[in-house]
Amino acid sequence: MSDTLRVVSIGGGTGLSSLLAGLKHYARASPDRSPEHPLVDITAVVTVTDDGGSSGRLRRDFDVLPPGDIRSCMVALSEDEALLSQLFRYRFNSGRGLKGHSFGNLFLTALTGVMGDFPDAVKKSCEVLNIAGKIYPSTAADVVLEAVLEGGRVVRGETKISRSRKPIREIRLEPRVARPLRETVEAIAQADLITLGPGSLFTSVVPNLLVSGIAAAIRKSPAMKAYFVNLMSQPGETINFRASDHVQAINNHAGGPLLDCAIVSTTRITPSMRRRYAEQQASPVENDTDNLVAMGLEIFEADLLQRSVKVRHNPAALGALAYRLALLGQRHRAAKLQGLATLRR
Repeated sequence: MSDTLRVVSIGGGTGLSSLLAGLKHYARASPDRSPEHPLVDITAVVTVTDDGGSSGRLRRDFDVLPPGDIRSCMVALSEDEALLSQLFRYRFNSGRGLKGHSFGNLFLTALTGVMGDFPDAVKKSCEVLNIAGKIYPSTAADVVLEAVLEGGRVVRGETKISRSRKPIREIRLEPRVARPLRETVEAIAQADLITLGPGSLFTSVVPNLLVSGIAAAIRKSPAMKAYFVNLMSQPGETINFRASDHVQAINNHAGGPLLDCAIVSTTRITPSMRRRYAEQQASPVENDTDNLVAMGLEIFEADLLQRSVKVRHNPAALGALAYRLALLGQRHRAAKLQGLATLRR
């Protein structure tokens, strides 16, 4: 058993940032932390298919990978009150060509131009911010997301996919073969816990699994594999999806069963909040735990809802639960490796 817990969190968007913001508090030593509570080594693997907003504009204008999701993860893992963290959050409200851009996105784009490589620019930016972990793009390839909708129509580009209103049957990358970073595969192999989600199923979570070798590396890893189920369905992506439908979509795109457990929130969403989201064709995800168990998953339930004007996961609750799962995952990993060693004798 190691005195460090290794967690690899895979996804993108607000969901992944929320998890990282909660988990980072377990990544640094503090005076009140006892020796029996090991620190967490965090690796975030982030999707790079965004083609909207500031990221999309920079992608088109400078031929770089979209920096937005990675910048959000950097901010989530940085010191909350650090000046540099505030600077990376800053978004220009005016200015021809500047309006809508965040400073962090511009910084990453400029540093890519200086260093000539996006992953190197991300690594250097993480050092500048002194973040509590490591961040890797899921691939260094310039990939575009495609969706095959019900009826066979193909929609190209993450923004258009998110706006479509027909059910999604399949998500794929163009080009079909996109290779992961070596560091990502190594981190997955050494992990005690691998998390997927929370976040947009088809545009934040699944795209990472389509990068060549990532799903296979996850399946091969002795880590515990956990999926954080979304709180709400997403218009254009997961209308009427139950928790088990999310898991099935992950399995379908990963080439078979991938997960050990699912994490669901027990918090009741208020009627007024339900009505507000219903106007956008969104509704609470049904936690059909019987179906999840039938799929071979262990279920973990917790109060994960943040008290706010929007339905969002509570970062502190996500981090605390991920830490518990990492402790379980370390024992899970040790038992698996011990079993393999016995078989080889």
